[in-house]
Amino acid sequence: MSAVGEVTRAALRARRAELCRLAGWSVAEAVPAGLAGLLTARAVDDGFLAGRPATGLLWLGLLAAAVLVGAVGTNRAYALLGDVVEPFRDDLLRRVVVGALAGATGGRGDDAAVARLTHQVEMVRDTYAGLLMVVRGFLFAAGAAVVGLFSLAAPVAVLVTVPVLAGLGLFAAALPAMIARQRQYVLADERLGRVAVTAVAGHRDVTVSGARDRTARWVGGYVDAQARVERRLATMAATRGLTLAVGGWVPVPVVLLATPWLLRQGLGPGAVLGALVYVVRGVQPALHTLVQGVAAGGLRFAVTLDRLLRAHVPVGTPAPATARVPRQTTPALSLRGVTFRYGPHADPVLDGLDLDVPAGDHLVIVGASGIGKSTLAGLMAGVLSPQAGTVRVDGLPVAGATPAELAGRRVLIPQEAYVFTGTVRENLTYLRPDLPDPAITRAATRLGLTGLVDRLGGYDATLRPADLSAGERQQLALLRAWLSPAPLMILDEATCHLDPATEARLEEAFADRPGTLVVIAHRVSSALRARRVLLLDGRAALLDSHRGLLDRSAAYRELVGYGEADLLRSSPTPGRSAPLPAGYARRSSP
Repeated sequence: MSAVGEVTRAALRARRAELCRLAGWSVAEAVPAGLAGLLTARAVDDGFLAGRPATGLLWLGLLAAAVLVGAVGTNRAYALLGDVVEPFRDDLLRRVVVGALAGATGGRGDDAAVARLTHQVEMVRDTYAGLLMVVRGFLFAAGAAVVGLFSLAAPVAVLVTVPVLAGLGLFAAALPAMIARQRQYVLADERLGRVAVTAVAGHRDVTVSGARDRTARWVGGYVDAQARVERRLATMAATRGLTLAVGGWVPVPVVLLATPWLLRQGLGPGAVLGALVYVVRGVQPALHTLVQGVAAGGLRFAVTLDRLLRAHVPVGTPAPATARVPRQTTPALSLRGVTFRYGPHADPVLDGLDLDVPAGDHLVIVGASGIGKSTLAGLMAGVLSPQAGTVRVDGLPVAGATPAELAGRRVLIPQEAYVFTGTVRENLTYLRPDLPDPAITRAATRLGLTGLVDRLGGYDATLRPADLSAGERQQLALLRAWLSPAPLMILDEATCHLDPATEARLEEAFADRPGTLVVIAHRVSSALRARRVLLLDGRAALLDSHRGLLDRSAAYRELVGYGEADLLRSSPTPGRSAPLPAGYARRSSP
């Protein structure tokens, strides 16, 4: 949250002149709060109780004039609010646009940028404005009431100020927990949204595989998790209520109980009444507005702004180096005229395939089951040898390369991940035995797998493959691949035993890893995260973007689940395909 504080302070410093004018009108707005108790006391003690009703009415007339001054101050304060808030909103918009464009130029378009550009930025703008007015109102209104109390009677001011400060201290102590629970709520809501979208998008697979009950339980688990977070968030209402009780209501009985003593000190009944006016009409509403405003809008402001800042680079500062390696002349992976068949008389699975994958690319390979995707992965990794053609990894011919030479250039994770009997550390680092534990921990954190490592007993725990689920073995293999020095990652349905949300998280992490990523898709949703998609359809191969394949390939549309009507609605230029980038080539048999 430090970035939130820095950005907010910078925004306030940049609008010093506007804030000074806002403070000036806030003083005018606080005039009634500062004079209400004092003028009421004078009207009662010097006017009505003294038998001079005209004097009492004169004091009340002055109070009415103060209310008019306060109304003018409120009007001008709200008029100036836009001068402070709108530049902050514009800065956030620039951050979102710059971050989205930076991601797009790196080949990683961010579909969530539209939501940030509209909903989240507007939420931050609105909560920033509300928070500014709430804090400003409390400072000036409560400050004016306290000054009025001291001008009325110092003993009364002390009696009121002590519980108010106690209530504020209680609220400040509970604020970090409130922020943490609000963040948990936002994250739980986002996870539930992703899971729901995944379940709906894959409803055909769910229905065909008879996994409706299992999918319902999976989604229901996230629903229950969000409900638990909401219940914990609701418990913070008790803390807010206690803060208001201590700071807002305790001063009233304190003043009433102290009334005999105050009268013996020479205060009149009007002074006691004026003190209660300051408490009930000044301090109490200001404290209530502050607590409710910060607990609601303030928490949303902090959490939502934190999400925006984590998603986008700051405006005015250079973008950090992306995970992509610079484009090289030598492709990370090159296939020329590759033909492969299982047996001399079998039809070729691949026939004369040409393919270049530039360094730093993210390619997803899709196609019907049994079409040859895993065969192509084996050829790329050098596990299989073609009957014709050549395969090169970073310029090195795969044919004749030693295992050590290939291991330094590529990692292949198959569907059934390999885990051997040994410690967790030995399983994770056998491709890089000298790796220290802090580096392993950083990688596990980046992939979101620290929970798995802890569940297995830590790095020194002994693994027995039979005791692990298929999904656990896959996650260990993926972490091992991440730790390897190889720049080319080939994931052959390496997440097929994981749920869609975990699969998406891991694929996105590997896409951000320095190097090149090739994914044999287990789910078509992987294609939505890729820069380019290779469709295998019989002996034909089409290479394009996801959008381009939707436009030009009926087989791809059927694979994705788009009908013609959906395509016409979603494609801005139907019938036109995106050109292939430099470094790609393809050839398919007629």
